[in-house]
Amino acid sequence: MRAYRAALLYFKPDADPRDSAVYLDDGLLVTGPNAQGTQVVQAVGPYRDVAVRYPQVPVQHFPGRIIAPGFVDLHSHYPQTNVIGSPADGLLPWLEHYTFPEEKCFSAPDYCAQAAAFFIAEMLRNGVTTMLTFATSHPASVQALFAEAQKQRLRLITGLCLMDRHAPPDLLNQPSAPGGSDATERSLIDSETLLQTWHGVDRLGYAITPRFAPTSSDAQLRGAGDLATRYPDAWIQSHVAENHEGIAWARDLFPASDSYLSTYGDFGLLRQRAIYAHCIHFDDADRALMRDSGAAAAVCPTSNLFLGSGFFDYVEADRVGFQYGLANDVGGGTSFSPFHTMLAAYYVGREGQTKPGVSLSPQHVWWQHTAGAAQALGLAGVVGNLQPGCEADLVVLNPQATPLLARRTAQAASLDELLFAMVVLGDDRLVEKTVISQAF
Repeated sequence: MRAYRAALLYFKPDADPRDSAVYLDDGLLVTGPNAQGTQVVQAVGPYRDVAVRYPQVPVQHFPGRIIAPGFVDLHSHYPQTNVIGSPADGLLPWLEHYTFPEEKCFSAPDYCAQAAAFFIAEMLRNGVTTMLTFATSHPASVQALFAEAQKQRLRLITGLCLMDRHAPPDLLNQPSAPGGSDATERSLIDSETLLQTWHGVDRLGYAITPRFAPTSSDAQLRGAGDLATRYPDAWIQSHVAENHEGIAWARDLFPASDSYLSTYGDFGLLRQRAIYAHCIHFDDADRALMRDSGAAAAVCPTSNLFLGSGFFDYVEADRVGFQYGLANDVGGGTSFSPFHTMLAAYYVGREGQTKPGVSLSPQHVWWQHTAGAAQALGLAGVVGNLQPGCEADLVVLNPQATPLLARRTAQAASLDELLFAMVVLGDDRLVEKTVISQAF
């Protein structure tokens, strides 16, 4: 067992996200192995109260630092790391000129391995300790990412990108040898093989991953839905309602569906543990479908602002009542930093609502990237918090990391002021250390 003394930040379960944070100026966090050997939180609270219960446990002290839950990111693309910051007029030109050419490189296992190592290192450097991310349509890209995550003891969820039409030929799922199964059937066989190989191994999870409905045939979507039915504890991830062009395209391709979102439901791909990126251009029927199915939105504010896609409507999402959490959406997203993502979410809250001028509380935006994102994944009480029983994925934050941060945080008169100063002024320098469910 180990104990760590510092200021502590965590979240009350089942509380209003706008006012759910707990902050202890002088706290003690005690961790120890569970039955599976994973470090989990054993106790948390004021130092004076907890220390007397664990007199034999050595204490590591981090004066002036804040220990907080590791960040949980609901949507990214590890193969797009090299194209972050590429200029484009919008989503489709960006895909055509940058994303698709880069993703072609992931047919090579060595390329996949070095990309996976860099991507995970960059996520960890920025304090992200749980992630749901896309690979490509190449099985090697999935194998490499899982292998690196297992090496790092990371909680990571990914899957083979299903894409059997409307994309460059060498990015479509490939058939087996001549005379074997066609590309669609092969993609579903490969998905199930990868799922059976990796899902539930250590801290890894598999996500059934149609890229988006227009790039999958009816047969592929139907097969993905069948996998989702047969493996209910697997995740599902895709994109929906990111921009008006995509919605019109989906309407033309799936005229029997009531909406772009309902297309996924029609194929059995809307349920708990289904995460849909963007969810911007929704009506109330879509919002109700999200709520009733148990699916959740990955809110991607930096990529939505960068690509001019639109604004996630927090007011209407909360009114109808469906789940959501934050995501960096690298490489359309512009930063690996959760602080940049949280600040962009605040901008979206101010500008993109049915009732303009909504101010998301600092506690709420932080919750969206930790406990709220964990809840969206069906992992509440497992990651994204420091409650007893949670896996000990932690970040050590230094609120004096830069001269301006030190000056501003020293003047903070409330928890909201302290959190907001870090959201506005923070970046990777604020994250002094990232810990993955093991000793510092």
